[in-house]
Amino acid sequence: MKLGLAIISFLWAGQALADMVVPTRTIRPATVITIEDLQVIAGERLDVFDRAEDVAGQEARVALYPGRPIPFDAVGPPALVDRNQIVQLRFSGRGISILTEGRALERGGVGDRVRIMNLNSKSVLYGFVQPDASIVVK
Repeated sequence: MKLGLAIISFLWAGQALADMVVPTRTIRPATVITIEDLQVIAGERLDVFDRAEDVAGQEARVALYPGRPIPFDAVGPPALVDRNQIVQLRFSGRGISILTEGRALERGGVGDRVRIMNLNSKSVLYGFVQPDASIVVK
């Protein structure tokens, strides 16, 4: 019984070491990250990336500094739609399909929910960025 308690208290007192991905240089927001920009070091944080392959190809959402671990929410898919870009809007529902143009009011990558303005009606809508850079309005 004492051995079991000793093991549990040892595990409770120690923190598990984990790998952490850190940049090798300063990476500005909206920059696509390459594998050469990254290195993996030993650390103690669990809320950060632990594999460089998971970060490479992503876009920095905030400035990333050398030697500082990269949190999960600091990167995302590269933006396909830029602010003020003219995009194709698609709406389908209740047996009708509408295709028109709109202006993106914010940047977004695949799957991101963005605000857009319908150029005909000037109304502001929300939609999801598709792989072809069109926006599906929901």
